[in-house]
Amino acid sequence: MTADAFRNLIAQTRDKSFLVARRGIEKEGLRVSRDTHRISQLPHPTALGSALTHSAITTDYSEALLEFITGVHATPESALEELFHLHAYTSQSLPDEIIWSASMPGELEGEADIPIAHYGSSNIGTMKRVYRNGLGARYGRAMQAIAGIHYNFSLPETFWELSLAHSETTLSIQDWRTQGYLALIRNFQRRLWLLNFLTGSSPAVSRSFLEGQAPKHLVEGQSKTLMSRHATSLRMGDLGYTSSAQDGLQICYNQLETYIQTLTDAILEPHEHYASLPPMSQGELLQLNHGLLQIENEFYSAIRPKRVTQSGEAPVRALRARGIEYVEVRCLDVNPFTPLGIDVDTTALVDTFVLSCLLEDSPLCTSHSRKIDNENNQRALNQGRSPSLRLLDDAGNEQTVVEASASILMSMEATAELLDSANRTSRHTEAVKAARSKIVGDEETYSARVVRELDEQSVDYSTLMGEYSKRWNRMFQDFALPLNARTQLADEAIASLRKQREIEKSDTSTFDAFLQAFYAQYH
Repeated sequence: MTADAFRNLIAQTRDKSFLVARRGIEKEGLRVSRDTHRISQLPHPTALGSALTHSAITTDYSEALLEFITGVHATPESALEELFHLHAYTSQSLPDEIIWSASMPGELEGEADIPIAHYGSSNIGTMKRVYRNGLGARYGRAMQAIAGIHYNFSLPETFWELSLAHSETTLSIQDWRTQGYLALIRNFQRRLWLLNFLTGSSPAVSRSFLEGQAPKHLVEGQSKTLMSRHATSLRMGDLGYTSSAQDGLQICYNQLETYIQTLTDAILEPHEHYASLPPMSQGELLQLNHGLLQIENEFYSAIRPKRVTQSGEAPVRALRARGIEYVEVRCLDVNPFTPLGIDVDTTALVDTFVLSCLLEDSPLCTSHSRKIDNENNQRALNQGRSPSLRLLDDAGNEQTVVEASASILMSMEATAELLDSANRTSRHTEAVKAARSKIVGDEETYSARVVRELDEQSVDYSTLMGEYSKRWNRMFQDFALPLNARTQLADEAIASLRKQREIEKSDTSTFDAFLQAFYAQYH
């Protein structure tokens, strides 16, 4: 087993530098009016370059939903510094707007209030646009106005080379690395409930986010606010990135080929409801295809196996050809209580959590285990801070949160010591200590703080989050961005606009032919 080789390597090697992880951060945030907090109706600012080709500043679903993408960093401090520079540059380029600093949006004025992103007239730009048309048609635009943080995690190649040497396998280095990351993902799914408990910060939402009658688990807060007092993350629950159509999509992480084939089938096989939708809407294609998934990204998951793709290459094709390169943790809420939505303490917690998933034995998943994992996660999302909450063990027996977290935290403590040794810090051990305090109620979780501040200040959700958004915006506005960072971002903005024009001029095929060639990769 991979974990045995990892443990042998760690036990027999004094220098733990092979455990110095690499991470990159992708952070989303809506552009909103400084005064009204309404989602921006303005195009993506020219000062930020092209959303299609800029490497660090782009958009997600909505034209107003900014996405900041850092490079790969050996330290969390350098990753967060780059993210801070991206925020500062952007804030200083927005004269009348601020960046919303929470996962759930503020007041909405209907679906038409959420403009779908534009990426120009090129085939690839049109594809990105049509994909988003499809998301809006399938799930509604409100869901696509939710923001989150994606945390890309990998270990250096020396870790995989050395651990392979301490194993008895005949696998290639590519297959060894892939099996290791799959084992990590399986354990991550088993333990996901705990990470959502610790990092969730979206227990409330503006009433305008919902049409019609609110779900039973939500109660009235202050004016125009709905909340679930014991919830941790509505974003990751039924109100967020969920799809009833995808409920039957049984994704298995036992083998890479199985994972690839399941996604491929979901893309290629027509879905009855989506096939019945009209082909056009307001003069544009409504969706890319009739499959359960238009492309792989439509599959909503808390973690993904990833591989950097080449231009025009489908993600599953890259995975099949070159194996897993890193994992993308997708369950992190935007923390409204910190300027970037994530801080160094959270990075230490996530690094420890993810690596502990790799270093522990990881049994193959079954339909039974997936059912238990999903049930535990939903309970933690909807009732995580309830004193009466019970979670299920492998046999289906109920246990308290303290009992359910005990073995996970022990594993994380051991991992934290290794990471502290490798990085010459105490931050990982401190992060696990803080996690224990939150589990037993001695320290407040982010979600509990949101509920408490809504109650104490007697304000609605949009007002509270708006005040934090304005506070952080003032910080970014006042920040003296280093000249080299400002120059680099300004230059890239200009270069990205030029690159978009070049792509548009170089297209020689029709959009239909372009799509046909793209989907041919799945056959």
